[in-house]
Amino acid sequence: MKFKFDKKYLYWGLTAFLTLAGAILFYYLLFHRSNFMGGLNKLVTIAMPIIDGFVLAYLFTPILNKIEKSAVKPLCKRAGISTSGKNKGRIRAACIFATLLVVVLICYELFALIIPEVIRSIQSIIYMFPVYLNNLSDWALLLLKDNPDLEKTVNSLFDQYSVTLTEYANTHFLPRINEMLNNALSVVSSGVIGVLKALWNLVIGFIISIYLLGSKEKFAGQAKKIVYAVFDRQTGNEMVKNFRFIHSTFIGFIGGKIVDSIIIGILCFVCTSIIGTPYAILVSVIVGVTNVIPFFGPWIGGIPSALLVLMVDPKQALYFGILVIFIQQFDGNILGPKILGDSTGLSSFWVIFAITIFGGLFNVFGMVVGVPIFAVIYAGIKAMVNRSLKKKNLPTDLAPYMTVGQIEESMAFTEYVPPVKKKNKNRPQAAAGQAKESNQEK
Repeated sequence: MKFKFDKKYLYWGLTAFLTLAGAILFYYLLFHRSNFMGGLNKLVTIAMPIIDGFVLAYLFTPILNKIEKSAVKPLCKRAGISTSGKNKGRIRAACIFATLLVVVLICYELFALIIPEVIRSIQSIIYMFPVYLNNLSDWALLLLKDNPDLEKTVNSLFDQYSVTLTEYANTHFLPRINEMLNNALSVVSSGVIGVLKALWNLVIGFIISIYLLGSKEKFAGQAKKIVYAVFDRQTGNEMVKNFRFIHSTFIGFIGGKIVDSIIIGILCFVCTSIIGTPYAILVSVIVGVTNVIPFFGPWIGGIPSALLVLMVDPKQALYFGILVIFIQQFDGNILGPKILGDSTGLSSFWVIFAITIFGGLFNVFGMVVGVPIFAVIYAGIKAMVNRSLKKKNLPTDLAPYMTVGQIEESMAFTEYVPPVKKKNKNRPQAAAGQAKESNQEK
């Protein structure tokens, strides 16, 4: 007798196995979370060079694409050089070299020009802090000299808290900051193994990123091949489409925000240098770096910078505050939309919502990447809702639902009408009776 194999029993067995494995995994994660996190951290530590390579390659890809499409290939076409065959690999190698050269030059300018000036500014603030505090006190008293009572109150407050603040700064805060800046080499030497390991992982990741950039189309093709091999055609198309959306959202927002922040930092430095703002490089770096954070970034960088300038020169603090407001208005209304466009598709409320939630969960890193992550989640929920509405033959536009009261079986939309308050019918009759009685009395 010939044995017939039924596939449904295989599917049942596989489903039961996966269910049991999921239950065991959930139990282990629930009651042995520390062991799982320790193993996960160990795995991440081992794979850190590869992770660094993927991150670097992902960040370098827009620069590579821009150089390749906008500069190298047009030059090759003008010169009559073929861009296919063996020349394709050579062109890619030249573009990778140009990309790495641009990145190295940017890093050199950052560390050779900006970082030393920032360190000098911080050291100057540390040494001149008591003088700046006295200048601020004198300016406040001069401003309040026309009001003797208020002047006396402010003077007593400054006398009380300035001594405490100066003592704390001289005994605790300033020595630690100064020691950290002056003894940076000793701090590095104490953890030299960890620093060297991190640098070694970064070097290996840098080499891996070159290989990834050289064969990025090949790796993308292999990933698509696996997707279409595992899933059916429709699901595979949907997954590829979703990954393209995620990529365009992340690279469009983060890359555009970095470029936007660099421009804002340069613009702030030029303007502060013209108006003579103290510590122009330091406050420009603060404004530019914090501008990466959407919505709250300008306030996070502008307020501490204004307070710093206020201690040195109150009049310049007023000018700087006006300048920051002008720059942020220019960024929010002209420069930002020009560079970013509608890369996330989120309204202002959802941007604030994403920054608040992800910032609370992952601190500054969450505030930076929270908007594109939430944009992907928002787009996924929106796609699911629209797909469900299409199955029910209902419109996917928002406008019909804004005033809908109910939807009839014929799919006709009925507008919502607020209920009308019923008037008291006895009141007119009572008023008529009172009028009749008064006429009879007359």
